[in-house]
Amino acid sequence: MRHKRKRINWFRILLLLLLIAIGVYVNKVVIPAVPPPFIPSPTATRNPESYITEAEGLFAQGKLLQAIAVYEAAIRIKPKDSTIYVALARVQVFAGRYEDALTNAKDALLCNRNNSMAYAVRGWALVFMEDFLASEAALKRALELDPNNGLAHAYYAELLADMYINNIGPFDAITLAAEESKVALSLAPNTLEAHRARGYILEVTGNWEEAAREYQAAIAINGNIPFLHLELGRTYRALGVFDKAVEEFTIANTLNPTDPLPDLYISRTYAYLGQYAKAVQFAEEAVQDEPTNPDLRGNLGVRYYHNFQWPQAAEQLTFVVHGGTTEDGLTIPPLPLSNETRVVEYYFTYGLVLARLDRCTEALPIFQFILAAVPSDEIAIYNAKEGNRICEQSLKTPSPTPLVSPTPPKSTPTP
Repeated sequence: MRHKRKRINWFRILLLLLLIAIGVYVNKVVIPAVPPPFIPSPTATRNPESYITEAEGLFAQGKLLQAIAVYEAAIRIKPKDSTIYVALARVQVFAGRYEDALTNAKDALLCNRNNSMAYAVRGWALVFMEDFLASEAALKRALELDPNNGLAHAYYAELLADMYINNIGPFDAITLAAEESKVALSLAPNTLEAHRARGYILEVTGNWEEAAREYQAAIAINGNIPFLHLELGRTYRALGVFDKAVEEFTIANTLNPTDPLPDLYISRTYAYLGQYAKAVQFAEEAVQDEPTNPDLRGNLGVRYYHNFQWPQAAEQLTFVVHGGTTEDGLTIPPLPLSNETRVVEYYFTYGLVLARLDRCTEALPIFQFILAAVPSDEIAIYNAKEGNRICEQSLKTPSPTPLVSPTPPKSTPTP
């Protein structure tokens, strides 16, 4: 009646234990490492330095907006690096986005209060915004932190030149600007800002041949920055090399087709050469780029006048003097009469074209306003008196009275 006791199979027990161990390992280690089906695997985080390299390459190609976007992507990965904010702000100044540049320069300073370049780029943006006092404070702070910051010296030279043009700042502003531009070149000889600043000082002082060489040096460093070509084109025009001037303006227009300045400069160049039909063509294109700008409307009106398109001239110059709304519903603010040469030209041309169209009841108040507002402007006074004469005689002539053109500025010694 007694059952025979079976022997324990140790091999089977060890095998079961081994299988259990394998199952635990798979459950704890292998399964968590396998991505779930139908769900894309996460993308590895990109090195921020690679973004910076890409942005620098885009800037070198003149692709400013793309460079800005890549710098912004780098900041999202590395938001505490002040140098990236500074690099972004610098490109934004080149792109004309001055408010954005100020914001990023401020963010750079939040990351590092002693970043000399952050103050420098902030000051540079403020130069373009014509906030000269704030610009001077920022640039002086940049130079306090780093007296050998070549770009800060270049930006400061530009500021002093603009102060000189606007008759503000120190009495020897242009001399100081010349000195700063030389210091910038000695400290940062391979930067386009240093060559550009030196070129700008030379242009302002009428040393156009030397200015052209400096602008060419800047373009040799980066030939894809639109406003460098505008500045070189201006210099060529001052030298009377009009074909090269138009060529440079055209390059600037190709690099930045939405900017009205290249078309405006080409229009003025052809007008100077007496090619009024071409001047009208490019003046119209400038207005298309920025249709609410009264200065561009004024330029177009003057070109129409010289091309004997008087009704069109009156239409455009009405916007300048009185403002108004276009057929497309765009509001154009008036451009107040000032001592600025071109604004005065818009006003007396408006009066003359009204006189030509026998609209003297509108023209005479314009002439009286000019005589009272700018009595020291000989060109304006001459044309206002001529307009009064036309209205008094009630004459309509087949060609416009020649406008007296201002004499070109005289060159000054090299600073």
